[in-house]
Amino acid sequence: MMFLNHSFAILSLVVVASTVSAFTTTTHFGRSAGWTTIPSSSSLKMATWSDARAVREYQEFLASGKQEIEKMDDGPSVIVAPHPTSEHGSSELADALVLMGMGDDVVVTPDQELPDGLGERSSYPVYITLPPHELNDFLLNMPDSFKNRREDLVFFSGGLKYGNIEGVLKDRGYARDAQTQVLISGMDVRPMGVVDVSIKIGIATNGEDKWAGECAACGKWLGAIERRLEANNIRCKTGFYREWKRDMWERTLYDSVFNLVGAIRSEPTTLADVAMYYEEEVSDMLWEMSGYLRGSRALTMTYGFEERLLELAEARGDETPCTVVDHMYPYLFEPFGYCKKFTEYVTYAQAECGLFPTAVIERPSQTIMDRPPLIRPGNLRADGVI
Repeated sequence: MMFLNHSFAILSLVVVASTVSAFTTTTHFGRSAGWTTIPSSSSLKMATWSDARAVREYQEFLASGKQEIEKMDDGPSVIVAPHPTSEHGSSELADALVLMGMGDDVVVTPDQELPDGLGERSSYPVYITLPPHELNDFLLNMPDSFKNRREDLVFFSGGLKYGNIEGVLKDRGYARDAQTQVLISGMDVRPMGVVDVSIKIGIATNGEDKWAGECAACGKWLGAIERRLEANNIRCKTGFYREWKRDMWERTLYDSVFNLVGAIRSEPTTLADVAMYYEEEVSDMLWEMSGYLRGSRALTMTYGFEERLLELAEARGDETPCTVVDHMYPYLFEPFGYCKKFTEYVTYAQAECGLFPTAVIERPSQTIMDRPPLIRPGNLRADGVI
């Protein structure tokens, strides 16, 4: 009798949705051939790796089993405003939150203690409106009453004043599902009050309106901030932390790329000008940076992000000059320090245009920037098309 031994090959296929785009064009810094040009390398071969913390966050989210978002009502809140002596701080956001509230909020400075309760509420949101450069010191030295209400702290990001504070929050353990974070770049504070600056860009296949530039919130108190904003005619998306994080990084791309590309011109340039005349430069950088986010942070941008950002710039940027804020370098530009094309622009901005005068810009070593990629190269988009 003969026996046939059947061997079964188990094929384990791990697909890493991360790419490194190759750029072979010359980097142009002007509208005509007579303007300065900086040659870029023939290809971008940047090593990409995954952040273990990002993977762990996703595993914890799956383990939580949450399917529905719990929303709490708006009510009396504490608003932490910058101290009057703050160098770059402003009470503008704190004042706006008070204006949009119901007249029962309490405003304190970072060195003051929190009340045990507000009215009949023992639990309430604590809105931290400090500028990014003051946030780390605050988290390290905040009074005990703040530490006892860790999950009630609400952080703000977005725009040229609040930027991207994920690095600060992660270092202190505040970037997680339960923590409330708000993207506030969808509203603007004007003399007549707070106005919504998001735009409708079309209709989705499911019949719902498509929007760009909205405010967004996640975490324990997302319902409270949503109701406060919508009561004042300001749109606010709500979702889980991972969904919110995509919106936040999308806004970071907008604030950094469009302003940088426009600020290096020798003539005044608006955000709308960048969208209309420098779309190719912007597009190259956006895809390079989105690939970096996939590889380094396990974060894939939501499909259509490039279209949304370009339409937002065209619709809302006609009267907005491109601006680079020196002290915001760590919160808008430094996170993309390993993106080669973007770093070339940043270096040029400092060396030739006098921008970022106090920023310490560290160019990654050639061994890091030019080593072969650890993953399959290509332009894998959010919809899976290469």
